[in-house]
Amino acid sequence: MNKKLLIKYLNNQCSPSELNEVICWAKDEHLSEETKEQVLENWKTNYKNIDIDDNRLNSIFDTIQKKIEADNRRELPLQKDTLNYSAVFKWIFRAAVILLIPVLLFLTHTISTQNEIARNNTRTTIDSLEVIAPLGSRTVVQLSDNTVIHLNSGSKVKYPQIFSGDHREVTLTGEAYFDVAHNEDMPFIVKTEHLNVKVLGTSFNLSAYTSENTIETTLVEGEVQLENAITGEELGVMLPGRHTEYNIDDGAIESTFGEVDKYIAWIDGKLIFEDSPITEVADKLSRMFNVDVIVKKGIMDYNYTVTLIDEPLYQILDLMAIATPIKYTILPRKKNADGTYSKQKIILEKKR
Repeated sequence: MNKKLLIKYLNNQCSPSELNEVICWAKDEHLSEETKEQVLENWKTNYKNIDIDDNRLNSIFDTIQKKIEADNRRELPLQKDTLNYSAVFKWIFRAAVILLIPVLLFLTHTISTQNEIARNNTRTTIDSLEVIAPLGSRTVVQLSDNTVIHLNSGSKVKYPQIFSGDHREVTLTGEAYFDVAHNEDMPFIVKTEHLNVKVLGTSFNLSAYTSENTIETTLVEGEVQLENAITGEELGVMLPGRHTEYNIDDGAIESTFGEVDKYIAWIDGKLIFEDSPITEVADKLSRMFNVDVIVKKGIMDYNYTVTLIDEPLYQILDLMAIATPIKYTILPRKKNADGTYSKQKIILEKKR
């Protein structure tokens, strides 16, 4: 007996000879061990990639078989040569259920698996959040533990929606100011590509742009521990008022005291330069205004001391041109092949 013929019978599509074959099978063979073995073999052959053992199949098969036997005892006995089509149809239906066990199990397993995958994907999507501060703007993020993160231009932070386990962990690319909620039982860890910062509850600034070869940490309050992200080596503990620069290339650390405001002023839209080289000024202007400021040779030795508060870019450039003998040229943006436009370029060079 095969599944195709059973389905054909249930749809009233059997020829007289096929009908006779189905009835004979239903009356004489559907409860046999041979049929049971055929069902199990059918499962193993067609669904070998699904991990369901023989015991489970046996249990399901036996449960259905016992029900059929119990129902059979309640059926009125048929006379030897009398054909009760209603009873035969019930037998056929039950036999079809037995024959289709593998299909039912397969569908159940597939649906269950797909639901679990969907749940996992949803959990991943919900638990893994990422916030990006577009170039030329700043963003503030509040985490589930009430930690507040200020993201600087062109920076992004990745974090779980709800912290669990024995620590709180976020990943930073770029620059951010952290006001960490205190929790002695769950240390707060900021991970970057080369340097990790571990705290309990504190306020600090961390700058880890991938375009720069130094990672800068400025501690405002509390205490932080620095750690090499690759080797796990502890690099030391910082105290309030300290500014540390970690060199990615050689692992050297330079630490200074004071001037904290200089490194966190960007939170309020300020730029503070104290005898800063023109290359540093150009880098910060590029990030803040989403432009490319290119410094030509001949003016690399110029330094600037100034505090800028939400000044437009062209006014800053004018001030630089007044303070030092330089000029700037704003190049027109070019249209790319994909229809987008290139970033605005500004050339700084010596005034002739």
